[in-house]
Amino acid sequence: MKHVFRVGILLFCVCSVWYETGSTARAGEQHSLSGRTLPASSYPEKQLLPIHVLVQSPADTVTELQIICLFRSEPRNTLHGSLIELNTKLHGLLDNVRKPSVFGGEWGETYLITPPDGTIQARKLLLIGLGDSQTFEPERMKLVGSIAYQEASHLGVAHPFFAPTILDGGVTTFSTGQVSEQVTLGFLHAALDAHHESTIQDVTYLAGASHVQSTQSGIDKATDTIRGECGAFLKCA
Repeated sequence: MKHVFRVGILLFCVCSVWYETGSTARAGEQHSLSGRTLPASSYPEKQLLPIHVLVQSPADTVTELQIICLFRSEPRNTLHGSLIELNTKLHGLLDNVRKPSVFGGEWGETYLITPPDGTIQARKLLLIGLGDSQTFEPERMKLVGSIAYQEASHLGVAHPFFAPTILDGGVTTFSTGQVSEQVTLGFLHAALDAHHESTIQDVTYLAGASHVQSTQSGIDKATDTIRGECGAFLKCA
């Protein structure tokens, strides 16, 4: 049984850049939004991007692109839960690639797999590295979210599926909401900074049945942050 929860995520609806006082920016001036430099010229208007929180294992998804995350490829970072299931369906492929010479699992490292016939139903499987599990902090997931957006766009994917797989990677210190907030911020900021029209129409964020509320709460919090940034610097449609 699949359970889907939908939440609208603001990619960005921008007409023109404004000072906080309400006066328009002079030509050529720039402003900073969350550490990024924004040109004073207008951005094209963008629509709300639907994000679906889905209770499903990444081993069972039917999608153009399934994205998962893995800690550094070290013996102490063993697989659990859905990652074991995924590795089993792939006939040990994750074990085979989790080597420093193939996929080291360093923070931000990526590895794209075309699953063999008769394994999983996802057409492509993208691995994103999380680095050292012992020093992991949720803030790392902002970069991961940005990479997920960029890679899905580069591949021309319309409906990517994302699973953080941090709990199944052995790190249980942080809530799923802390993680989903950072992933969403990274994803949305990457979408805002994109200089081309993306193929992405929506994103499906996978969560365990007991973590749906926390996951959605993190997504909502990130959305509020983006809306706050919009209100501070930009006139939104």
